[in-house]
Amino acid sequence: MSSEISEVTLSKSVTESDYFNEDLAPTKLSERTWGTGNIAALWVGMAVCVPTYTLGGVLTSYFGLSVMEALFTILLANIVVLIPLTLNAFPGTKFGIPFPVVLRSSFGVVGSNIPCLIRGFVACGWFGIQTMFGGLAIHLFLSSVSDGWAQLGGMGEVIGFFAFGALNVFIVIKGSESIKWLETLAAPLLLIVGAGLIWWASDKVSVTEVLATPASRPEDAGFFSYFFAGLTAMVGFWATLSLNIPDFSRYAKSQKAQVTGQIIGLPLTMFMFAALGVLLTSASVTLVGETVSDPVTLIGHIDSPFFVAIAMLLIIVATLSTNTAANVVSPTNDFQNIAPKYINHTRGVLLTGLVGVLLMSWELLKKAGIIESDVSVESLYSNWLLGYSSLLGPIAGIMIVDYFLIRKQELDVAALYTSSAAYPKVNWAGFVAFLIPVGITLLAITADVFTWFYNYGWFTGSISGAIIYYFAAGKLVNTVNTNVGELAKAS
Repeated sequence: MSSEISEVTLSKSVTESDYFNEDLAPTKLSERTWGTGNIAALWVGMAVCVPTYTLGGVLTSYFGLSVMEALFTILLANIVVLIPLTLNAFPGTKFGIPFPVVLRSSFGVVGSNIPCLIRGFVACGWFGIQTMFGGLAIHLFLSSVSDGWAQLGGMGEVIGFFAFGALNVFIVIKGSESIKWLETLAAPLLLIVGAGLIWWASDKVSVTEVLATPASRPEDAGFFSYFFAGLTAMVGFWATLSLNIPDFSRYAKSQKAQVTGQIIGLPLTMFMFAALGVLLTSASVTLVGETVSDPVTLIGHIDSPFFVAIAMLLIIVATLSTNTAANVVSPTNDFQNIAPKYINHTRGVLLTGLVGVLLMSWELLKKAGIIESDVSVESLYSNWLLGYSSLLGPIAGIMIVDYFLIRKQELDVAALYTSSAAYPKVNWAGFVAFLIPVGITLLAITADVFTWFYNYGWFTGSISGAIIYYFAAGKLVNTVNTNVGELAKAS
């Protein structure tokens, strides 16, 4: 079966279907403009962000690993996550279809909305978190050039949040080419940020001492349970993109471009920026007199308004490049999938922004001084890494099995925009394969049994979901083919 790209032409009856709109339509060959460099830049732009910077600290403080163990875990996790990323990108590249349309094959034309909304809700949460960091960078930038703005305090951060969010919405509304342009521009600038931070801290931190930092877990505790829990969380960091990667691969020039670009852009970028975060967090006491775990706040402590202003501009670009690609594109398409004739691209983007604001409303009200809360943004996304990877793992396994083993890399694209025997409104095989792992996960959380299933959620979920779907969908496809054959004979 061929995996090369192809252009799909749809009939008028398909384009008039309730499940079709132009934004979810297959991309034309003329729109496949993303080469290896663009896709690598996409991953550099998404990987260099505040949460990546804090990953090493998450593994050392929450998962009890040493610094060396944490860095190894981050590198291995991003090599592992390349597997579902590149595999799930294949149908997007070959047929030019986005994630929700690919998902219709395994969950049904209407049923696809449930996993879509699960994925979209996570992205909206991350959109709110990243927008909070971007708003802080805007606030610190303006504070470095205006004492009056600095006096606004938390309210300045709130204003920065909405300004940064509006900028994200504007860029994504402009379309895929604006995102490609932003990522290509941002990639070298983000590498400059990292180099600048290393130069600033070079004479104040001992790399050898930092790397020798011991594990914080109990001395008699085994290594592997902590390691695999941390590995699961790190894989969960990009588990979201391993699902909706077709939203971007549909613009790739070839399968080689998407595979090579992802291999070049993801693992080393994640490793290097996470390592930088470990080094600078460890050095922050020497640098600014206290432990600071995110680069925005750390740079804000520098006693040089000019340097702070320049650094904050670059941080704004870094967070913007991550947020637009990783956290706005997917829910935009996911919301459109609910009602394609009523929710277009622009409305999907606006819905994403609205949900993101609502999810972060507690933090905005706290910064504005209206409420008090002990919940930190960092603890919020640290807990999300493990919990949501347990939900997303089965979906990734189901998608891979459906496309490569059940469909044999061949999809009837026109039928994905209607409803047929091949792609019914609800594909129950997909839901069986999804709900069983999720049910075991919930049982592990509530009844304290099968805790290993939850602790290693992405791995256990994706593997069990894939196996269950293979047998459930295989039986369903055989039944459909038998029924169609009998109808043909009768006619």
